[in-house]
Amino acid sequence: MLSAFVSAFRTPDLRRKILFTLGLIALYRLGAALPSPGVDYQAVQDCIKEVSGGESGGIYQLINLFSGGALLQLSVFAIGIMPYITASIIIQLLTVVIPRFEELRKEGQSGQTKMTQYTRYLSIALAILQATGLVALASRGQLLQGCKNQDKILADNGIFAMIIIVLVMTAGAALVMWFGEQITERGVGNGMSLLIFAGIAARIPTEGKSILDSRGGIVFGLVCVAAFAIIVAVVFVEQGQRRIPVQYAKRVVGRKMYGGSSTYLPLKVNQAGVIPVIFASSLLYLPNLISQLTSSRTNPDQSWWQEIISKYLVNPGNPVYIAIYFGMIVFFTYFYVAITFNPEERADEMKKFGGFIPGYRPGKPTADYLNYVLSRITLPGSIYLGLVAVLPNLFLDIGASGGGQNLPFGGTAVLIMVSVGLDTVKQIESQLMNRNYEGFLK
Repeated sequence: MLSAFVSAFRTPDLRRKILFTLGLIALYRLGAALPSPGVDYQAVQDCIKEVSGGESGGIYQLINLFSGGALLQLSVFAIGIMPYITASIIIQLLTVVIPRFEELRKEGQSGQTKMTQYTRYLSIALAILQATGLVALASRGQLLQGCKNQDKILADNGIFAMIIIVLVMTAGAALVMWFGEQITERGVGNGMSLLIFAGIAARIPTEGKSILDSRGGIVFGLVCVAAFAIIVAVVFVEQGQRRIPVQYAKRVVGRKMYGGSSTYLPLKVNQAGVIPVIFASSLLYLPNLISQLTSSRTNPDQSWWQEIISKYLVNPGNPVYIAIYFGMIVFFTYFYVAITFNPEERADEMKKFGGFIPGYRPGKPTADYLNYVLSRITLPGSIYLGLVAVLPNLFLDIGASGGGQNLPFGGTAVLIMVSVGLDTVKQIESQLMNRNYEGFLK
């Protein structure tokens, strides 16, 4: 392992990519700590300490997790990478619905460039919407519920001052999006995923120290053991795949013979990745956000639907919340796999290049077999995702923050970090192997 790191840094091109990636990650973390203009940083910190362990952790669980804690601090990069992720998912879903997007996807590089441009426009629109909602909650004293000095967070609640904060946060989201694209293009790994990885990893020391100080060494040790067990399980499942053998018939084109080889089609157990967790968390976050924006500070009485939301959809430890969350993850796993993996297209591609699965005729029989296998492995994959995501909710009292979802040792955070870490190491591995070096994974 150490020799592989030395080989990576000895290669000028790879060393330049790694240092470029680390530099942009450092700038991202710096922006996540800079307060937006008009925001009292000390008041925000005091409020976060005061409400630590309260509802706010559950309300903003995944979005605050992705921003590395910058969301609740109202920093320049408070919006983070979430608008781009949401926009990418929406554009990918619209590809199935809108024929024009489907045509662009099949056009190759030129079509992909246009799709990327549409994703950027939608990301800016979502960033404006999210920043506006965040600032509106802060101005109404509803961002950090339970804090007595919320009115001091914003120095000025005027329209002009709030517009400035929204513009700064939107510009920060655009800059984060640019960081991610530059890392993907000129660095190592997937830029967006690495920024999320950096945000989660940056919170581990603070959260670990908080658990150690509040719960003692025994509980801290148990949390570390549980986190290690989750990491091992996640690595095992993430690496798991069903390899379907594929044979290619020999073809004679002119004087050359093509084909005659055998390979396999890998179908991962977790074919959907972390996307179902993002879907489910985002949808569970929206009802409470709408409830907060529509509630009145002068009239604290809640309507019947606001009471239902506050009772069942705010506390991540509530059994109803856990059941709904788990069910939505299972549903969105099937949904996302269905729209991203088309057995008919794969069968047609194999038939076009003379490939076939032994024992199955090309065309519809092959597509039916692929659909059968995919449905069989999607069930354990969806259950695995649901269990990893909701497992911390069952032990909310262990974490010092009171929100197992927010804990960097929690299931969702570990799932993201392990997936991104494996993908990045594999990319460095491939580049080392291309240069005839031994990689990380021997």
